[in-house]
Amino acid sequence: MNGTPRGLNRFLLTLIGLILVAVGGGAVLLATIPAVATWWQRWAGAQVAWLGDYADRSRLLLTSHSWIWLAGAAFFLVVVIVMISWIANQGKGRASTLHDYAGNADDDGAAGAVRLSCSVAEQALKSALLERTDIFGVSVTSYDFRRQTALKVRVLPRPGVAPHEIAAEITDLVSALDELLGLEVPVLLSIGSGARSRFTKAERVR
Repeated sequence: MNGTPRGLNRFLLTLIGLILVAVGGGAVLLATIPAVATWWQRWAGAQVAWLGDYADRSRLLLTSHSWIWLAGAAFFLVVVIVMISWIANQGKGRASTLHDYAGNADDDGAAGAVRLSCSVAEQALKSALLERTDIFGVSVTSYDFRRQTALKVRVLPRPGVAPHEIAAEITDLVSALDELLGLEVPVLLSIGSGARSRFTKAERVR
């Protein structure tokens, strides 16, 4: 439900995985097949010699270094900037406004705008759930989901409590909240029982 770039993440993970598999496979071949190791030594030696010769012939006038090393430093600097940007974009999508309403004199009311904060729905659901004795952990967060605000409700019931009963009662609470607010809010419900048990999830997205 958040704004994490999942497609880009999967592409990068796949690319990195393929590179690591290729490197690992090459290392195995080098270690187990003498002919491959001999070929690699000849080919790598020739490339290193060419690079050293080209570095000597491509020294800049203002410095004693080749532009190759400056280009390599610039490349890795770009990689660092891209990675920082990629990390900063993980997990975005949190919402702060649940609903905006702009009224005017033609609506049988005063002109103006009403903005409903997400904290209203979050605190209402959290307070209602924390009053229950069969639940010891509740978290409610808001996200932008398909161009509208949605809620993610995560609860941790006490051992022995049936997850489907919790899900049914929370669904009733969400329905009551919809009637109170006058709008239907998409909700993702996640029910867990701690690290010692498997997680059970029920989803209601409208």
